[in-house]
Amino acid sequence: MKTLAYLETRKLARLIPPQQSVMRHIERVAADFLAFHPQLMPAGDAGPAIGVVVGSERGFCGDFNRSLVEQMDGAGAARLPRDARLVLVGRRLHPLLEDSPRVAARLGGASVAEEIAEVLSRIVAEVAALRREGGPVTLYGLCHGFDGDAPAVLHLLPPFRRLPAPPVTLRPPPVLNVPPEAFLMELGDQYQLAALNAMLYSSLMAENHSRVNHLERAADHLEEQWREFGRLSNAMRQEEIIEEIEVILLSVASAGPGSRRSA
Repeated sequence: MKTLAYLETRKLARLIPPQQSVMRHIERVAADFLAFHPQLMPAGDAGPAIGVVVGSERGFCGDFNRSLVEQMDGAGAARLPRDARLVLVGRRLHPLLEDSPRVAARLGGASVAEEIAEVLSRIVAEVAALRREGGPVTLYGLCHGFDGDAPAVLHLLPPFRRLPAPPVTLRPPPVLNVPPEAFLMELGDQYQLAALNAMLYSSLMAENHSRVNHLERAADHLEEQWREFGRLSNAMRQEEIIEEIEVILLSVASAGPGSRRSA
């Protein structure tokens, strides 16, 4: 399992940079567009909050899933809203929130990179169903691997609210073939897909890193226990040998004088 996890990290290391590059490119396009159309940026949240939480599909990855739950309700700004409805991705995450009324859907996750496209389709379908139920929503993502080792929260809808203020420019505005409102909506949909895709890839990479480290620690622990058992076994054997020698010496000592008198 450790070898398979390591091989998966090597494969994901080639796939992740293009995924994140697409996301960053969309952000640059959005920043350039909003520099000329700042009035189109939503002033606040669109509606009820939904949080897509990406955990692990398989085990042997330490506290990977538990740290997501702790971050979900932690202090500070980098957490999900407490009233957010949750879409849980990854079967190993499900039991940690088994009785939570906040959970709106439980989806299977990806075990290998080839399964990410199918998982992404299920997430998009579930979010679309929740949007049909309640209208516009504010969509968040929570996953490992996107911003260092700790779980990170991404703001997905309305999009581009966390972009830095665009620089003042004297260039002519971009030429569009559609109304600016339609362009921003389409760009936001593309950003949502790219961000969710990047989240799934980054989370799977972090999961496999965690699995490799967890199994290495487990192997080191077993090796240390094996050495400890060896030391205990040697000590017990030495005690047995000493006891046998003591018995022999006592037997010789008790039998010696009688044997000489008989002689």
